[in-house]
Formats: sequence, C-alpha cells, structure tokens
Amino acid sequence: MNTERTSGPLDGPAWYKSSHSDNEGGNCVEVAAGPDGVRVRDSKNLQGPQLAFTRREWADFLALAAEG
Repeated sequence: MNTERTSGPLDGPAWYKSSHSDNEGGNCVEVAAGPDGVRVRDSKNLQGPQLAFTRREWADFLALAAEG
C-alpha cells in the first residue's frame, strides 16, 4: 500500500490517504501523525470530527489490523 499526502496547511499536520482509495466517494479515512500522537478523519468530511490516538494506541491498532 502506498500513501499520498492529501491536504493540510504547510504549518499543520500532513494528512495521508491510502493509494487504494479512490476519489469516487468511497469509504476512506485520512491519517496524520504529529508529536502528540495520531489523528484520523473521514476523507469526505475534512472539517468534521477527528479521532485522536497516542502513538502506543496506534501501534497496537496497526498490529491487530495486520493480524487480520
């Protein structure tokens, strides 16, 4: 899986979306990592709410997702 930077001001977080996503309005999330942790948002609602995770929580999630 590749990622591409999708948006964000240069002084703000860089948001990334999987290259497996399309621009046809499908289900997709964007992820931004920063010094305070990782944020996740709906790519169709950029101004909407965001989920916030610590780096440890995000690493645990990725490990479980990789297991299937």
